Amino acid sequence: MGFLSDGGELGAMMRTLDWSGSPLGSPHQWSQALKTTVGMLLAAQAQIVLFWGSDYIALYNDAYAPGIGANHPRALGRPAIENWGELWDDLEPLLSGVRKTRKTFAAKDRPFYVERHGYGETSYWDVSYSAVPDDDGSVGGVLCIVSETTERVLGETQLRASEARYRELNATLEQRVAERAAERHLLATIVETTDGQIQALDLDYRWLAINASCSDAYQRIYGKRPRVGDSLQEFLADRPEHLAAATAIWSRALAGESFTTIEELGDIRFDRRVYEMKFEALRTPNGTRIGAFLTGMDVTDRLEEQARLAKAEEALRQAQKMEAMGQLTGGVAHDFNNLLTPIVGLLDLFQRKGIGGEREHRLIAGAAQAAERAKTLVQRLLAFARRQPLQPVPVNIGRLVADMGELISSTTGPQIQVTVDTPDGLPEAMADPNQIEMAILNLSVNARDAMPDGGKLRISAKARTVERAHGSDLVPGAYVCISVADTGNGMDEDTLAHAVEPFFSTKGIGQGTGLGLSMVHGLASQLGGALTIRSAVGAGTTVELWLPVSHAAAGAIDAAPQAKLRPLHTGTALLVDDEPLVRMSTAEMLSELGYRVVEAGSAEDALQRVKDGLRPDLLITDHLMPGMSGTDLGLALRSQYPEIQILVVSGYANNEGITPDLSRLTKPFRSDELAASLANLAKAG
Repeated sequence: MGFLSDGGELGAMMRTLDWSGSPLGSPHQWSQALKTTVGMLLAAQAQIVLFWGSDYIALYNDAYAPGIGANHPRALGRPAIENWGELWDDLEPLLSGVRKTRKTFAAKDRPFYVERHGYGETSYWDVSYSAVPDDDGSVGGVLCIVSETTERVLGETQLRASEARYRELNATLEQRVAERAAERHLLATIVETTDGQIQALDLDYRWLAINASCSDAYQRIYGKRPRVGDSLQEFLADRPEHLAAATAIWSRALAGESFTTIEELGDIRFDRRVYEMKFEALRTPNGTRIGAFLTGMDVTDRLEEQARLAKAEEALRQAQKMEAMGQLTGGVAHDFNNLLTPIVGLLDLFQRKGIGGEREHRLIAGAAQAAERAKTLVQRLLAFARRQPLQPVPVNIGRLVADMGELISSTTGPQIQVTVDTPDGLPEAMADPNQIEMAILNLSVNARDAMPDGGKLRISAKARTVERAHGSDLVPGAYVCISVADTGNGMDEDTLAHAVEPFFSTKGIGQGTGLGLSMVHGLASQLGGALTIRSAVGAGTTVELWLPVSHAAAGAIDAAPQAKLRPLHTGTALLVDDEPLVRMSTAEMLSELGYRVVEAGSAEDALQRVKDGLRPDLLITDHLMPGMSGTDLGLALRSQYPEIQILVVSGYANNEGITPDLSRLTKPFRSDELAASLANLAKAG
């Protein structure tokens, strides 16, 4: 195999190659024409590949091997289709054409799609394909002398593109310069006139750019304006804390971080404002970081408005919740009063008649006491629902609070130091004195329970003026503010949020109804005032009861009459109520008072009895009943019989729907309370 001896690396490879798997067989058996051609191509410096036989077995030299990349050395001695498969549809017609015609095929910069490095690419070649005769004169193979021109072709293509681009740029340079100048002027105008704050700092914290809005912002919060070239560190050198905060933010941006933050900035001696700021790294066209810039917006007013809106929404939700609870408790109180009326009336009857022995007397007295407690509970429910019967008059709050000092001291015990502070000349408030006394007592008991180990309780009253919107929705005007402050445990935010809700209590089971604060809250609202509470855990609680100032002279605080009064005259009483038990107990009371009682279960039934000839001297009617109300019934009978006496009885404690000139009595009631109402009615008549 001497023809392979001077073939370089490929020659050595051919000498050692196992040719048993190749269609060519061992080189010893090759034809003389094939040996001569292979010996010639191995010694050549040009890139040469020989495709021999009908299967186009590939044989090539050292110069050609790099051009087929990863296909070498497996392509050596193998059919071309195995390693030139991606371009075989292109290459095979060329090779078969040379074999058939014996004419040389030549081309310059001929493109071929190849996959020689693990990926597809288009390569370019100068090629010359010639037929090689075998020993018998037939075409034995095709000798391909090639030269890859890919790098040159691509370079020339890029050069032509660059030249075309250059010619285009030169042709439009003047226009582009004008357009760019106009664009920069427009952008500069926008940046300078926008309300947003825009500024840029270099890596040494010196201003590269700053617009007018940003300068104005610095003037507002620091009293001075930075300029391009100034140092941020020098600008805030006299305010170390502000400088530390500013450099902490800017250092992140100058390090290349992009982020958005909301910060409150400014010297309190000038102004404090909240800004939303977006920071970005500032880079040259080639990507070199040279600083950072921010775009900011003053969001102080927006955040304040959002806070006000959130507060208003929370107040609305709370008002809706309290209104719903008020309607519920008012309805429950009405039904409960209807249930209590016969209980209170019959127990009162038993006590007055002395029914039973000593044991029975004790049992009846205990039941009556429980009924009174239930009555008080209903009154508190009605107070929360703002439906309790009030008799507001001008009240000297200073005297009322001072007179309660001893009672409160005895109620709270010796461990509590009670201080009462009421200045002279305090204006009178429009209020129900009995209810105000109960409210102060309730607040004092709450304060006592919040100081199990003792403490200080201060009760004071001051004249206050509300000139603009108040936190408790008080309308502008003059008020008397009663304050009950303790040094007790205090309440956390969650407890404070539920403090005035009915039945909410932090006390143990059986130690409170949870209606104290809710009663005072309802009382204040019903009187046109408000209840405010300030508290913190471990710092005590201050409750303020705001009452509107009265413009009339204060009257005396009279106790409710206790004497048993009897009506001035009796006669026929028409008793109307849709509750049979209420009618039963009330009828018994009226009979004891000397009346002849005619009962009716509805207003329509009562009118029918009158139409049938009944002429009552007295009408006692429930207010709210199915069908016609008691008030409408009373007005209808009064229009026919002006001399008739009318008393409206209601389980609801408000006056809604009841004509002011009709006397009224609230359920439940005892016989003496009914007698007093009838006596006052007869006296007025």
